[in-house]
Amino acid sequence: MKYFDLLALAMPETLVSIAALVVLFVDLAVMRSAEGRWRRLVAAAITGMGCLLPIFWMVQVQQHTTAGSWHGMLVIDPLTQLVKQAVLLLTVLAAWLSIDSTFTEHVGEYFALLLLATVGMLFMVGSENVLLIFVSLELISLSLYILVAFHKRSVRSAEAALKYFLFGGMAAAFTLFGLSLLYGLSGSIELRPIAAALRGKGLDPLLALALVMTVIGFGFKIAAVPFHLWAPDAYQGAPTPCAGFIASGSKVASFFILAKIMMLGFAGAEGNGAWRGFVSGWVPLLAVIAAFSMVLGSLAALAQSNVKRLLAYSAIAHAGYALLGVLTDNLQGVASLVYYVVTYALTVLGAFGVVSAVEESAGEARLTDFSGLCRRAPLLSLCMMVFMLSLAGIPPLAGFFGKFYVFVAAAGAEPKNLGLLWLVIFAIAMSAVSLYYYLRVLKEIYVAESPAGAPPICPTPPFTIAVLLIALGVVVLGCAPSLVIGRLSAAIQLAGF
Repeated sequence: MKYFDLLALAMPETLVSIAALVVLFVDLAVMRSAEGRWRRLVAAAITGMGCLLPIFWMVQVQQHTTAGSWHGMLVIDPLTQLVKQAVLLLTVLAAWLSIDSTFTEHVGEYFALLLLATVGMLFMVGSENVLLIFVSLELISLSLYILVAFHKRSVRSAEAALKYFLFGGMAAAFTLFGLSLLYGLSGSIELRPIAAALRGKGLDPLLALALVMTVIGFGFKIAAVPFHLWAPDAYQGAPTPCAGFIASGSKVASFFILAKIMMLGFAGAEGNGAWRGFVSGWVPLLAVIAAFSMVLGSLAALAQSNVKRLLAYSAIAHAGYALLGVLTDNLQGVASLVYYVVTYALTVLGAFGVVSAVEESAGEARLTDFSGLCRRAPLLSLCMMVFMLSLAGIPPLAGFFGKFYVFVAAAGAEPKNLGLLWLVIFAIAMSAVSLYYYLRVLKEIYVAESPAGAPPICPTPPFTIAVLLIALGVVVLGCAPSLVIGRLSAAIQLAGF
């Protein structure tokens, strides 16, 4: 294959990388003396263009490679294309939700880091080579560490970034050690040849160690218990648009690659997670992690008085729900997982957008800062109600069908042993608990009175339109889920899951 043919295959990643350089150059060379809001508006426009062009390219130019092309480094199929498009759209929305934020004067650098993190996500999603997966993961992580620390005047932001960096460095070491053990056992760095080499050998001690270390590394990225300790501080200390980006785009990419590694790389080492039928493997391991994530995330969120920390513990609980889609290890499970993480990412990004607007006016994101919000910002309040109810799983919003699909997929696995029905029942119980803390936010917005002297909330039209579009997307994905699920199922069959 010629160099230009390879460049054409990596055109989405190339376009986003060019956009990162362009936004940095324009801000430093052209817009440096302009007003902050205009700088952010121009940078967001360039970022949006840099992400929408790759989506247009993927839609118009139907490309396809096999899993063995370039040693699995660049796998292009309908499923990876759909996930890449979702990541790019989330980046566009995160950029537009940053227009009203005043936490930094380094506008070009901020938007360039958003785009560089997106490049890492695109490469990670489209790879079945463990070496490139790790390199992409580190590109994402380094960008996110800096974004968390981007509020230079905030001690809390610096503390959150330091904790995130220390936990992330340790998780990266575990990940690399686990992947190196896989290479030693199989002699390959490609997921499918790894599974072929290990098939039939059973879960020997070295393979079990590789499995545990790999799960530790990716458990950190998805904020699953007990690898979640960074999440509450990082979500609270990070600039709110950055926290929304971490909770949305990076979660989509991380869950997708975790499912790919488990289902393709550890194929044959699944084990069994059925009640009273446990067999050692990655399914029972992830089932236990999912159960602890749901219970700790849901119960800890009850005690939070800061909405950003509440959303952080909510993210831990949602990581447990999403893992149900990984555990099913079949076509229906992958489709339900992708639908769930995309709809959750869209919803939580919108929620962080509303939190950002409140924080810009009040200086904090405490529950009391949302008191009487419906009288100060009725449109944002309506959107926040959509986001909270969707996260709680109330029909006909997208969050309800996301949970419905993963619950059905998990309950239908191995029907002779009732599959993972025990975990589904547990997840339903924790969903009932989560309804309470989401309603606490809505109670403050719609029932509590505004405090005397509460500052007005006047977001700019581009910011308001972005939040409204996200809320509309949550409603549409909930009212017509079959449109997305149908495309996902067809794409997954072609991808060979």
